[in-house]
Amino acid sequence: MAPTAMNDDDSRASSYPYSSGNSFPSTHESSSTPTAGSSSRIHSPDDNDEIDLLGATPQEHGYHPDDDHVLLDDPLGHDLTEPLSFKRKQKQGFFSQPSRLLTALTGGGGSTGRRAANAHASNNSPYSPDHTAPSTRLEGIRHHPKDPPPLDWYVEGPGRRVGYEDLTAIDWIFEYTKERQRQRVLQGSSTGLVGYIRQSLDATQVWVILVLTGIAVGTLAAGIDVTTDWLADLKGGYCSNLDGGAFYLSRGFCCFGYDEFSKCRGWIHWSDALGITSAGGRWFIEYFFFLIFAVMFAISASVLVKEYSIHAKHSGIPEIKTVLGGYIIRRFLGVWTLITKSLGLVLAVASGMWLGKEGPLVHVACCCANLFIKLFPDIKNNEARKREVLSAAAASGISVAFGSPIGGVLFSLEQLSYYFPDKTMWQSFVCAMTAAVVLQAFDPFRSGKLVLYQVKYSSGWHNFELVPFILLGFLGGIYGGLFTKANMKVARWKKSVSWLPGPIIQVVAVALLTALVNYPNDYMRAQCSELVSNLFAECSTLLDDQFGLCKTGAASAGTIVLLILGSVLGFFLAAITFGLQIPAGIILPSMAIGALSGRAVGIIMEIWQTSHPDSILFLSCEQDVACVIPGTYAIIGAAAALAGVTRMTVSIVVIMFELTGALTYVLPIMIAVMISKWVGDAFTRRGIYESWIHFNEYPFLDNNNSDEMLIPDISSSQIMTRIEDLVVLTATGHTIASLTAILETHPYRGFPVVSDPRDAILLGYISRAELAYNLHTSTQPPRSLPPETEAFFAHQPLADPRSTLDLRPWMDQTPLTLPSRSALHLTVSYFQKLGLRYVLFVDKGVLQGLLTKKDVWYVLNGADETRRSGRDDTSGGGGESRGGGIGVIRDPNGTGENAGLLGSGRVLAGMNNGSTDDLNSPEADASSIL
Repeated sequence: MAPTAMNDDDSRASSYPYSSGNSFPSTHESSSTPTAGSSSRIHSPDDNDEIDLLGATPQEHGYHPDDDHVLLDDPLGHDLTEPLSFKRKQKQGFFSQPSRLLTALTGGGGSTGRRAANAHASNNSPYSPDHTAPSTRLEGIRHHPKDPPPLDWYVEGPGRRVGYEDLTAIDWIFEYTKERQRQRVLQGSSTGLVGYIRQSLDATQVWVILVLTGIAVGTLAAGIDVTTDWLADLKGGYCSNLDGGAFYLSRGFCCFGYDEFSKCRGWIHWSDALGITSAGGRWFIEYFFFLIFAVMFAISASVLVKEYSIHAKHSGIPEIKTVLGGYIIRRFLGVWTLITKSLGLVLAVASGMWLGKEGPLVHVACCCANLFIKLFPDIKNNEARKREVLSAAAASGISVAFGSPIGGVLFSLEQLSYYFPDKTMWQSFVCAMTAAVVLQAFDPFRSGKLVLYQVKYSSGWHNFELVPFILLGFLGGIYGGLFTKANMKVARWKKSVSWLPGPIIQVVAVALLTALVNYPNDYMRAQCSELVSNLFAECSTLLDDQFGLCKTGAASAGTIVLLILGSVLGFFLAAITFGLQIPAGIILPSMAIGALSGRAVGIIMEIWQTSHPDSILFLSCEQDVACVIPGTYAIIGAAAALAGVTRMTVSIVVIMFELTGALTYVLPIMIAVMISKWVGDAFTRRGIYESWIHFNEYPFLDNNNSDEMLIPDISSSQIMTRIEDLVVLTATGHTIASLTAILETHPYRGFPVVSDPRDAILLGYISRAELAYNLHTSTQPPRSLPPETEAFFAHQPLADPRSTLDLRPWMDQTPLTLPSRSALHLTVSYFQKLGLRYVLFVDKGVLQGLLTKKDVWYVLNGADETRRSGRDDTSGGGGESRGGGIGVIRDPNGTGENAGLLGSGRVLAGMNNGSTDDLNSPEADASSIL
């Protein structure tokens, strides 16, 4: 049974598992709301202290300076020259009245404006939300006599906030409301030419961030490309001083200008360096150095991730999708994560393991954007605007990975972004374009290509090729479905067994196995980017056929076998590699596997056509002109495999179009991608990124695929946590000590506030962070309230503001509510479209229950039985319900018969996320994503 909080003057319960009791008179009236006939409320300095903590300085209120970084900027905590009105200001032309031109240029407001400014200056106190008197003296603002005075946004709105805790969801409604309020303050206090400049500078902040991000991402991508190529080539040899070479040059730069690498004298193989002449000895030495360097690079990448930033592991795209959906993962986009991801990515790719850099580059781009966001407090302190910028920045990662700016924009729209308004699309384009231009300026391959595997085709396709194109679509879908199942089975197996060695040993084992398997096969020995580049190429444009892809006749049979064998082995190696504790993407390995199988199908078709040129199928082929181009089959196979794994459609087609520049191949690519997605969906409902989100139990509700979600046709009352199992707070009857004891006893994310135990009229909701922060600061100087001080959530006309604690400004008095009989479809739609953290269910104002985002996530993912089994709910991160959810308790009688489907197993030992120490720690930066 939850403890009962007592007051010296009142023994009524304040926190309880709901039960009948005495009725407590309370009112929902706000003390700061103007009463009839009054224009404003005069309050004491102590009352102002209680209401304007955000607008005051730490010295004035005595809380520790470390508390500041968890506070979100108060848009009203600035001196204003006029009271604030919610009434829209009528737009006026700059030169509409010539008599006011000088005033507009100088920013003066006339005698009336000066009087208002002087009056405000003489007051010499911060603007208080309680100052809500309408003014008829303001330029450009006219109030009708019957218009009500503007409401106090803090008291009547979503309430005040402190910094978000780690692994929690943001309040989208609050963040956008705060931004609108900031814009009103900016427009209301900025007049004349100076005001126009201020507003222009405010509007350019986002563009400065995106341009800087594009420059940084393009520079980093160029550095990663050059360094990766050099380290990867070290596995086979080094560049000598011959022909003006140097040790730090890759084979491509060392042999620049040679048509064939075999003619290059500057590149020295390790067997030549050691003076080995026999064929067997040379092969063994090359094999040995290949293994040594591959394992060494993999160990270095794993150690970097483990020692400096664990968030740098994996692709990062599942976490980015979750962050853009409103989830807080501290330090995920920090500076150390950026450095570790960049260095670890270079080493991991150079090791030759079956992984790619495309997904991690998206993570790198978001880290760069978050770094520049810190320079602009207006964006840094608003989580919603920050996510808009991150959505735009993510496009630059794909832009430099594929050399596809438009594809990057569509990738962000289709795969990553939870909320993608029109302005974000334009911002994404600017960031992606800037990154591509910078990468083009560096020209890391000295070929004019943004990526190594950009190709150009000079011929089209024939109607008879639609059949093999459709076959490649089926193969891509089968690959995507099987790969997702296999990769998740490996991940679940590693999580379920306890005898496996540490993550570094796992990386070493996989790297060693990969090197052992890769070296004997020429196609697998090469880097994925180099392999894909050769698979995409036309034989007529291929100067050095080092892989033997252009063999004809019987000699091509061995090529087909090696291609198929490479695709099969690559499938298994990629399935065990993706998920290791190193930076690793899955996009390029999937493209390589699809290209291997596609090239094999293309070679088979080429052999068939050259063997039977007079067949009715090949009547459209011209004489002495290549009819079948195996490279195009590789392109279509790569697109189909990528679509099968990620379930993307439009962005893949555009990326492949930008890679090839051949508009004629858009239709076959579209056909293959469409079929691949259908086949992949038949295997698994989720793509690889959604599967990892589900595996990690991130509370991500996809806003784009709501129609495809399997939502039970039931009412919300059947799954909500009912009031009998909630810990709620009454409006009165509390002390600081009793509320502190409740926080120490119940590690929930927040608590509903009701009028009294009997009526249970919902008054609002207060989160744990706000409640803990207020209880902590109220006992510190200068207020230094004793533990027995009365605390309340409703208007108390007789309470002395100097000796009581009013928590109304920090309570959300307008939480989103629904009737308890609402269909679950409607509730899920509210969570998806509005980005809610919780929904309270009321009938005629009486609280009936509560449902959190994590609860909805569990229901939609069919995990109810798993949760009842007592499994630790903190294993995958968790959202609002992590560590017990919001005000949900175990069955107090121990019978296990809790009301609702989500009532059991909610209190976890060792939960400390609600402590104020976490809020004030150095790691809890004001940038809540870090």
